[in-house]
Amino acid sequence: MLKRYLLAPGPTPVPPEALLAMAMPMIHHRAPDFIPILDSAREGLKWLYQTKNDVLILSCSGTGGMVASVTNFFNKDDKVLVINGGKFGERWLKIAKAYGLNPIELKVNWGYSVKPDDVADALKKDSAIKGVFIQATETSTAVNHDIEVIGKIVKNHDAIFVVDAISSLVAHDLKTDDWSVDIMVGGSQKGLMLPPGLAFVSVSEKAWKMAEISKLPHYYFNLKVERQKQSENQTNFTSPVTLIIGLNECIKILEKEGLQNVFDRHTRLANATRAAARALGLGLYAKENPSNAVTAIEAPEGVDGQKIYKVLRETYGVTCAGGQDAAKGKIFRIAHLGYADRFDIITAVSAIEMTLRKLGAPVELGKGVAACEELLF
Repeated sequence: MLKRYLLAPGPTPVPPEALLAMAMPMIHHRAPDFIPILDSAREGLKWLYQTKNDVLILSCSGTGGMVASVTNFFNKDDKVLVINGGKFGERWLKIAKAYGLNPIELKVNWGYSVKPDDVADALKKDSAIKGVFIQATETSTAVNHDIEVIGKIVKNHDAIFVVDAISSLVAHDLKTDDWSVDIMVGGSQKGLMLPPGLAFVSVSEKAWKMAEISKLPHYYFNLKVERQKQSENQTNFTSPVTLIIGLNECIKILEKEGLQNVFDRHTRLANATRAAARALGLGLYAKENPSNAVTAIEAPEGVDGQKIYKVLRETYGVTCAGGQDAAKGKIFRIAHLGYADRFDIITAVSAIEMTLRKLGAPVELGKGVAACEELLF
């Protein structure tokens, strides 16, 4: 028998309480008994996002929320600044181009975070920029961008600040309102501990004003209509009832733990994972501002990172993630996100040690686990 452990940066494990809630008999999405569930979930998302604005629930993956953040607020040929420091910064670029926007790319070397001064300089050089697109956590590199500082910069311009927080939400303290984030996108299958299928989009009043003059085509992702319907505790189209029931349950779990405690837990797990990697003589791919959602670990010299990923899964039952594009074969990534505690990390680190030994790397078994346990004792 091979027991499975899910430590990928999405999907992440789902708590038993949520699984049980989602296993209850189906209810109709327009029936009265669904209204308090959706209302509770909406209020819970505002608490998590730390915002007074509505957080809209969409039936799609996080990428759908990214698309909606483009099509509802911009017009063809609008100039937008896209911070591209990895696979998902590249996704913002591709979405902008697909809908006829004119993206200005601010390229960041993989493994590094964008310098806020570079964002400020780009906005000074071109006052026609209508939006700034960024990741909070660039999942492909396990690097965090400084959303707080960049939000203060964008606040003083006409542009709106659009943040993909799909991986970062829950793992990091993201103060949507205080940091002047105009649009923040989240997803269900990461820190919120649910199966894939929901996206969340918060929208500021500054962004809603831009929505009034947006002419880009949208039908399913019509956020103005969704805003009106969800204010009535309905969704515009068929609600993903089961997922919203699970969402409500997972938010209750997070509320019981307490927001600061949630952030502190993710910080501890991330620090322990990084300490274990260093103790084993492994480098971290994130050269600055490492994320508390996921850690990207460099493969030892002569060992293919993709083989590490495969042996972890096939031999030891630990599913993590490999590298993408420029980092493929060079790294493997371990998540410490959502429904995760100290023993998930200890299990992952012990599996990494055995995998590296199996692949011929000169590692001392137990050294990474010991470093990890010192921080999680």
